[in-house]
Amino acid sequence: MKSTSAARLGASLFAAGLALAAGEASAAECAGKPGGPRLDIEVVGIRAARGQVAITLYPDQARRFLAPGGKLLRVRETTTLPSTRACFHLPQAGFYAIAVYHDANGDFDFNRTLVGLPAEGFGFSNDVPTPTALPPFQAVRFKVAPTGGTLRIRMRYLR
Repeated sequence: MKSTSAARLGASLFAAGLALAAGEASAAECAGKPGGPRLDIEVVGIRAARGQVAITLYPDQARRFLAPGGKLLRVRETTTLPSTRACFHLPQAGFYAIAVYHDANGDFDFNRTLVGLPAEGFGFSNDVPTPTALPPFQAVRFKVAPTGGTLRIRMRYLR
């Protein structure tokens, strides 16, 4: 009986290790306080496995979107290919917005060119195109159900 229980425990730990190796975060590794819905984020289209991917979660308030001090949570994950993953424990179901950027040089800053254009990859929830300006809040706003969910965001590069 003891060996069967030990074998089950070993198999469970092995499976958990495989899930983490595959890029899935455990509940303890998610940003935020457990209790509300869990939101898993997958960032795809990253050009190189260097630096970090910064993923910032905003509340359902347009005035706080991309504003200094406006975020709910932010995670910085080591860049991995073909995608980089992270997760958040949300305070409750409802509407949120996300902005991501590829901090390829690891300076903790979203770098711009001399003319003010993004020099690093970036993206937004709902994969809103941004040909000439930042997207409006309503375009990046998305709903999270009480059961949580998964969001996939494509990284965009201007050069």
